[in-house]
Amino acid sequence: MRIGLFGTGYWAAQTHAAAIEAHPRAQLAGVWGRNPAKAEELATRHGVPAFTDVDALIDACDAVAVALPPDVQADIAVRAATAGRHLLLDKPLALDLADADRVVAAAQASGVASVVFFTQRFHPNVTGFLASTAAAGGWQHARATMFASIFQPGNPYGDSTWRRERGALWDIGPHALSLILPVLGRVTRVAAMDGPSGLVHLLLTHDGGATSSLSLTLDAPSEAVTRDFVFFGENGTETVPPGDGSALQAFGAALDQLLEEVDAGTRDHRCDVRFGREVVAVLDAAQTARAQGRTVDL
Repeated sequence: MRIGLFGTGYWAAQTHAAAIEAHPRAQLAGVWGRNPAKAEELATRHGVPAFTDVDALIDACDAVAVALPPDVQADIAVRAATAGRHLLLDKPLALDLADADRVVAAAQASGVASVVFFTQRFHPNVTGFLASTAAAGGWQHARATMFASIFQPGNPYGDSTWRRERGALWDIGPHALSLILPVLGRVTRVAAMDGPSGLVHLLLTHDGGATSSLSLTLDAPSEAVTRDFVFFGENGTETVPPGDGSALQAFGAALDQLLEEVDAGTRDHRCDVRFGREVVAVLDAAQTARAQGRTVDL
C-alpha cells in the first residue's frame, strides 16, 4: 500500500515515517508538510519525493497517514476520503464536532477504511485487558489520572501551538477516553472544572449509569508525572496496564489493522473515524461545560 505522509514534526518522523518504512506491506509514497524545507528533509531521508501540493500527494497514494494539528488533519482527511484514499489518522480526529462530522461523512460516503491512532489501543496487552474487563461487566466507576510534563526543555511537544492553546483536554484527553469508553460505554453527560497549571477535571456519566472521573494536565511538576487508570465494580478493582511495546510498534500494529480492513472489505474497526468522532463529542461537550460552568448532555 502506497502511503502519503502528511506532517514533518517529531511524531511524523520518529513514528509514522519510520513505521511505514519498516512495514513489509507499506511503501512511503511521499511527504507533504506546512514547512516545505522540513518536508524536503524528511522525504530525502527516506528516499521519496517531497510534495508542495496536498492533492498531488493524495493522487500519488492509496492511503494517507496524518501527523498534523487536528484542525489541519480534518481538512486533509476529508479531501483524501473524497478521493477514495484510506485513512490512518491521529488523535484527536478534529478540534470541533462539525469537522469530525465532515470526516465521518466523507469516509462513509466513499467507503474507505479508517483507523485513528490512539496509541495505547494498539498494544496487545492493553487491547486484551480492555476486552476481558468489558466482558466481565459490573463496573460502576473508573478513575483516570494523566499528569504529563511537556514544557520541560528539550521536550519535542512543548512548542506545539495547538497543544498550548487547547491543553490537556484535547491532547491527552483522547488517550484517556480511548481506554474508558470500551469498558463503560458511551458518555451521556459531562461536567468539567479547571485547576492550577492547566489541570482539568472531568466527571462523566455513561450509558447504564456508570461514572468516570478524569484528571489531566500537560504541565505537571516533573516529580508528579503519572498515568493511572482504575476500574471499580462488583468484582473489585482492575488497573489498566501500561502498553508493553513502543509507539513505533503500536503504529505498526495500526498499519496491520488498516490493511486487514482493506483486505477484508470491512469497515468496523474499533478505532475508526466514528469512534474518533465519539471522542471529539465528549471533548467538545467538556469544552462547553468548562466555558459555561454547567453540565452538558450528549
